This record gives sequence, C-alpha cells and structure tokens, in this order.
Amino acid sequence: MKIASWNVNSLKVRMPHLTQWLADARPDVVALQETKLEDAKFPVDELAAAGYRAVFSGQKTYNGVALLARADAHSEFEDVVTDIPNLDDPQRRILAATIGGVRVVDLYVVNGKAVGDEKYAYKLDWLAKMREFLAREHERHPNLVVLGDFNIAPDDRDVYDPVAWGEDILCSPPEREALKRITDLGLHDSFRLFEPAGEHYSWWDYRQGAFRRNMGLRIDLILIGDALKSAAKAATIDRTPRTWERPSDHTPVTVDLDI
Repeated sequence: MKIASWNVNSLKVRMPHLTQWLADARPDVVALQETKLEDAKFPVDELAAAGYRAVFSGQKTYNGVALLARADAHSEFEDVVTDIPNLDDPQRRILAATIGGVRVVDLYVVNGKAVGDEKYAYKLDWLAKMREFLAREHERHPNLVVLGDFNIAPDDRDVYDPVAWGEDILCSPPEREALKRITDLGLHDSFRLFEPAGEHYSWWDYRQGAFRRNMGLRIDLILIGDALKSAAKAATIDRTPRTWERPSDHTPVTVDLDI
C-alpha cells in the first residue's frame, strides 16, 4: 500500500497537477490538505475519472482536507470522522477513515502565525487535544497512519537554516515538544526510518527563489504506528510537482507499506 500526503494549496488551481501525479505515482491512498473548496464543489467526478474515490471535509477559501483511495475492492471508507471530541473548531482540518484495514488520519495543523500570538496559543491547544484523540485512535487501531501538513519542523535537520529560523514559528520548542508528545504515543516519522540526513524538505516559500536554492522546511509528515514499522519499505519526498508551472508550495510525501 502506497500512502501519500500533499498540501495542494487550492485543489481548484492544482487539480491538473493532482491528476497528473496520480497517474504517474499511482498511490493507493492520498491525504490532501488546503483543498480550499466547499463540499458541494469537490471534484468527485474528475477524481473518479482518474480512478479514485474520495471523502472530504471542506470550506470556502481556507483549509479543507480530503482522503482519496484507488477505486478497487479495498477502497471503501469506514468509520469516517471529521471532528474530534473536546475541540470546538469550525475550521476543516481533520479527516479520519479506515481504508483497507489501515486507519488513516489526515491533519492540516494550525499554522500559529507567530510565537506569542493568540493563534500560536490556539495551535498548542489544538495539538494537545489532537494528541488525546490520537491516543484513543492508536488504542483502537494498531494499523494507524497519521499524516499531513503538521506546520512543525521536527528538528534542526528539517530546516535549511536553523540559525536564521531560531525559535520562530514552525520551529519553536513548545511546538516541537507538542509533536514529540504525539510521536511518543508509539508513532514513527516514516521518512526518518530511511533517511537520517538533513537537507530534505517538503515546503519552500514562493519568494527569494527558495525552491531553486533549496531553502525549505520538512513539515509534511507521515507517522506510522508501531504495528506498521516493520511493514515500511520506503519513504520519499517527491520534488517533481514543485517544478511544475504554478505549483503548490508543498510537494507530495509518500510511504510504501508491505501489508
């Protein structure tokens, strides 16, 4: 099972990129973030033509998450969740479903704006409540995959210039500690199972020629539960879509599981 995550930064704009990438990469399951579409406008038919079923939770202009699964006998979506207990959040940032025996939780984590901002405080509270939810999910579903745009660089290897970023948003110690509390539930950063070195990023700003100069952050993660660790055979960051015309500022990340 090849599972992918991609913040498309507007599905309406990036739909040609998505269908091209689905045809090229042929993932079995894809988690999308920042679809920026109301549910009524989600491109169900276009994705069906590309060979994928979908569930989604969206809103106009901002946020929005979706899960795609290859349209075969194993792609039914079971036990779909779009909101978690104790989190009063109208923003569409979470979508969970069981697909082919794997529990997949798609997250678009709050950005936080700046350390000390009220949105930063909300981010930390959001992550704490998400941890409670994921703890219960991991108990119920050993085959757990938690993936998406985490808006946190796990450590300095995941930042092109740790000195320049310092303890700013996406890199601050409280954010990293909140992410660690999630991985301490028994979740593993799949990319780091295969690649310990730095200078591998999944997001590059549109400004300053950041992609060309590889001035990026690795903030798009695929976390897998203990039960799936031995099943992981490869994990990649596919930089190709970031080279296309009018790209998302993020690029897809994938993990291959031998289940």
